[in-house]
Amino acid sequence: MNFPVSGKPKGLVLYIRLAACCAAVAFTTCLASSPAHALSEIKREELPAPATPSDDDVSPPGSAIPMPDPVGTPPSASQPAGPDAAEPDSPSDGGSNRPRVDPEAPPPEVVYDLGKLPEPVRRMHDLIIEACKSGDIEKLRPLIGKGDSMTQLSLADIEGDAITFLKGMSGDPDGQEILAILEEVLSAGYVHVDAGTPQDLYVWPYFFALPLDKLDSKQRVELFKIVTAGDFDDMKQFGAYIFYRVGITPAGQWTFFVAGD
Repeated sequence: MNFPVSGKPKGLVLYIRLAACCAAVAFTTCLASSPAHALSEIKREELPAPATPSDDDVSPPGSAIPMPDPVGTPPSASQPAGPDAAEPDSPSDGGSNRPRVDPEAPPPEVVYDLGKLPEPVRRMHDLIIEACKSGDIEKLRPLIGKGDSMTQLSLADIEGDAITFLKGMSGDPDGQEILAILEEVLSAGYVHVDAGTPQDLYVWPYFFALPLDKLDSKQRVELFKIVTAGDFDDMKQFGAYIFYRVGITPAGQWTFFVAGD
C-alpha cells in the first residue's frame, strides 16, 4: 500500500487506514461465517431427504420437496405420510416408471418377439421407432400428446414445450442423440408387468425389472448397447437400472420415457 507523501501528519492517516482495514476484515469474517442458505437448500432438494432435525423440516413430507421421490424403490417406511403416499407406492404400481426389481420374486419373462405384443402396443412401438429413424424429433410430438394423457418425460414436472424439453436433454441441439437413445431402448427386449390388472404395462428395456447382478454375459452385452460400463457400476450400487425406459399400456398409450430413480 502506497501512502501519500505530504506535509500532513502521517501517523493519523496510518491509524485511520488501519482502523478501516480492521473493520473490513471483521465484516468479511462475519459474512464468511454465515451459512450459504441458498446452496444448502438446493442440495437438500437434490439429495434423498436426509434426516433433518429442525422443526421447519417436519412439514416437508407433503411439500414441494417429495422426500421419498429420489430414493426410488427401497424405502417403504414413508408410506404413512398421506400426501406423499403416491411416491413410495409408485414402484409397486404397475403404471410406475420406477425400477421394478424384486430380488425375492422370480424374474419376469424377457420377450424379444414384437409379434407377441397387442396390436395397439405394437403400433405405438413402431410409430416411435419410425419417428426416431427419421431424425426429426418433431415427429414425436403427436405421439407424446398433451394434457392429462401426455407422455411423462421427467420424474419431475416439466415446464414449457415437450419437444423443447427433449432437445434440452439431448447432447446436440436438434435432439438426435435423444432419438438414438429412444430407438436403442425400444430395440431391446421388453417385459410385461402386472398383466391382467388395471396397471398392465409393457416396458422397455427389460433391465427395468431384472436384478442387475443376475444378468448373464449376453444380457450385459445388450445392456452395454444402452449404457457404459461405468454407468453399469453406478447402477449396481443403486440396485436397479435407472437409465431411460419406455412404458406403453395395452391400449397403446405411451405413458413414459424417463430416466432416473
